[in-house]
Amino acid sequence: MIQAEMNSPARDVAQAHGLQIIEVQPKCEAEAGAFTLIGTNSPYSGIPPCVKPDDVAFVMHTSGTTSRPKSVPLTHANVCSAADQARVALALEKNDRYLNVLPLFHVGGLSGLLASLIAGASVVCAPDFQPSKFFDWLAEFRPTWYMGVSVIHQAILAQAPAHRELIACCPLRFIRSPAAVLSPKVHAALESTFKVPVLTSYGVTEAMMVACNPLPPRVRKPDSVGLAAGQEVAIMDAAGRLLPAEETGEVVIRGPNVMRGYENDPEANREAFTHGWFRTGDQGFLDADGYLFITGRLKELINRGGETIAPQEVDNVFMEHPGVAQAVTVGVPHVRWGEDVVTAVVLHPNASATEQELRRFAATRLATFKVPSRVLIAESIPTGPTGKPQRRMLAEQLGLTGPAQDQQALDTA
Repeated sequence: MIQAEMNSPARDVAQAHGLQIIEVQPKCEAEAGAFTLIGTNSPYSGIPPCVKPDDVAFVMHTSGTTSRPKSVPLTHANVCSAADQARVALALEKNDRYLNVLPLFHVGGLSGLLASLIAGASVVCAPDFQPSKFFDWLAEFRPTWYMGVSVIHQAILAQAPAHRELIACCPLRFIRSPAAVLSPKVHAALESTFKVPVLTSYGVTEAMMVACNPLPPRVRKPDSVGLAAGQEVAIMDAAGRLLPAEETGEVVIRGPNVMRGYENDPEANREAFTHGWFRTGDQGFLDADGYLFITGRLKELINRGGETIAPQEVDNVFMEHPGVAQAVTVGVPHVRWGEDVVTAVVLHPNASATEQELRRFAATRLATFKVPSRVLIAESIPTGPTGKPQRRMLAEQLGLTGPAQDQQALDTA
């Protein structure tokens, strides 16, 4: 499905494979959101006459547990189950309207879209998040909720004082924050500004939404990511034993929304599943009431404002610079994004490069959110017994963790 007259690469791919193209034609003089669908006859005869629950609906990509991208096939059964679980958790009804400011290749945005559609509700998809236009969208479309990561919420809060009257006359029903637990300051400011509950939640590409804080009058625990959203959630130790409440281990899940396995990656599947449970790679615990608390990641992936970054990918880009002999990337605490990206490099003898030059170099080869905010030029990189770089040791050695770093993040946020 492509917007009419849009020169999209998807059109070329569909034509090359003989797939049907459906064009979305907006009605120029109609109300916002009105459109017609224009279809064409497909010459391809291999398309089955109907879609089965176990057919793949989406193939999404994630860096996964080995710091390299993996393909996640989600079936129609997975997607429909996940969407309905989100609908129930958010109590969505046909009179709700979701303002989507997240990319739809992100499971957060996709989950909100599909949950709304299965509820018969309406959705407004912004071209991208623009703080200066958020309140215009609020006035024009009158959404009942929106979803965003911490940096989006903070950008909205920065402009909210100039729009107090608009906020009062265009009330939301709730706000959802999907990527990580919000800082208490941001959480409280959102609820104070919009006078609605803020629901922190948790999801993974392999299952979409996993847990969500409930709506009032049920208890919300802002420092948790809430209760299981339909599927089973448990905590497992390294030996595959399920742990009781309050004990920390790896978050594992199982249910109809969980993928069957990564595409063409049997080794990753052997690591990802234990006794039918999918191992998320996240560390956490369940309290006595069943609320899930995420305490960290078992692997070294960096979560910057809801975007997952594989350190090795960033390392490899810096290694392309002629003056760089070694490069190691780590995640460090940041009050706005949850984590920030920092890279330490060792230069070749007699080579010279500045931090600004190295960051500009990376910016031409990486997506913006993957570019490190700091590049530190170090004399050496700590390594383990096998000679592999020790990222955690590096962060500690360079003073990138702990109270000093937290204060620096506060000062620069």
